Amino acid sequence: MTDLMFLLFLAGALALAFFTLLYFVPVNLWITAVFSGVKIGIMDLVLMRIRKVPPAIVVNAMITSTKAGLHVTANEIETHYLAGGHVNNVIRALISAEKANIPLDFKAATAIDLAGRDVFEAVQMSVNPKVIDTPPVTAVAKDGIQLIARARVTVRASIKQLVGGAGEETVLARVGEGVVSSIGSAANHKEVLENPDQISKVVLNKGLDAGTAFEILSIDIADVDVGKNIGAGLQTDQAEADKKIAQARAEEKRAMAVALEQEFKAKTQEARAKVIESEAQIPLAIADAFRNGQLGVMDYYRMQNIKADTDMRESIAKPGGGSDQKP
Repeated sequence: MTDLMFLLFLAGALALAFFTLLYFVPVNLWITAVFSGVKIGIMDLVLMRIRKVPPAIVVNAMITSTKAGLHVTANEIETHYLAGGHVNNVIRALISAEKANIPLDFKAATAIDLAGRDVFEAVQMSVNPKVIDTPPVTAVAKDGIQLIARARVTVRASIKQLVGGAGEETVLARVGEGVVSSIGSAANHKEVLENPDQISKVVLNKGLDAGTAFEILSIDIADVDVGKNIGAGLQTDQAEADKKIAQARAEEKRAMAVALEQEFKAKTQEARAKVIESEAQIPLAIADAFRNGQLGVMDYYRMQNIKADTDMRESIAKPGGGSDQKP
């Protein structure tokens, strides 16, 4: 029984050692590489295992590149994998670029891939340009009419500008700015509606693809809609504001007039009070003159006659003053 257990343990240990050996020494993968014309040593595959690089990825990439006529070394592929790159994408991009006669080497492809861009998609876009639809762009012509334009931008990836070049968002922003500028410089919104291609020509001539990862091939205005009459709205708002200002100024003048009137009434009442006060002093002055012998009785009667005569003259001088008198 003990011998049987020992034999089973030994068999298990040998099986484990065999599979471990096959894991670290991928003989099948090495044979496939050799028959595919890829020159790689079996020790290189063992060292890849130790460096935690899947040998299958490197070998398959080398086989694919070799069959396509590319010269890529195992060290380059392994380095790119360890840097966090996408090996299969790079190899596919190199093959597509080779078939399309697009100048692209392994160093440039890995740089684009490590920059976070899909290098294979970029090569495909260089062969088949991409159409980008801009969101609705709102602008106002000089006559105050609002226009809403939609454009389609046909772009092609620029391989040389993929590293460090601006993306689609920048292209769309620049195109939108160009559309706004072109519509805003139009004297009449009807000119834009009649010749929408003028917008495309003006925008395209501005070189909006400078510093971006794309080359703009064409800009087509897909649709132009008429929006609000912004100019009329602004004039209405300005007229309403002017009206309120005029009303405020008129109210200010009215308040000033009321204040002046109140001040005039106050001064008039003050003057009347002074007159009444002065008239109240007259009897006292006459009495004082009688006591001091400065005024006689005849003088007083003469003064009363003069006063009565003056009152009669004032009464006759008034309108209709003598109409009630009998002849």
